[in-house]
Amino acid sequence: MNRFDFSPYRRSTVGFDRLFDLLENAGRSSGDNYPPFNIERRSDDSYRITLAVAGFKPDELDITAQQNLLVVSGRKAPEAQDAAQFLHVGIAQRGFERRFELADFVRVENANLEDGLLLIDLVREVPEAMKPKKIGIAGQKTLSLVEGDKDAGKAA
Repeated sequence: MNRFDFSPYRRSTVGFDRLFDLLENAGRSSGDNYPPFNIERRSDDSYRITLAVAGFKPDELDITAQQNLLVVSGRKAPEAQDAAQFLHVGIAQRGFERRFELADFVRVENANLEDGLLLIDLVREVPEAMKPKKIGIAGQKTLSLVEGDKDAGKAA
């Protein structure tokens, strides 16, 4: 597999280490595609991750949100010995752990298990202090006020 070398970019940028680490780690992913999942953009600041977790009960699933990381894991509870014997097992029963890197200010809003699908809704909430603000230029306003004051002084 061809790997892209980010070292020229690392030398000429400051503060993008996390981005380059994410890109490099994405290339090293194990290739395990269980359980299958979708990532959906619902609006500018709303996302949904859907994982196919057929056969898992809510108490067998764990969702952990940390700073910039969402970890979803599933562990099947040991079944009590029943009289039933399976002739074929096609529904996966193995445990799993899926990790999703989250952007800054993205948080989990809620999670639901419906029809064998785990639905995790995410929202991006940028704090007011981080939102773009229009900055007035004080020098221009001051000059226009000073000129206006001079004219007002002449009229008096």
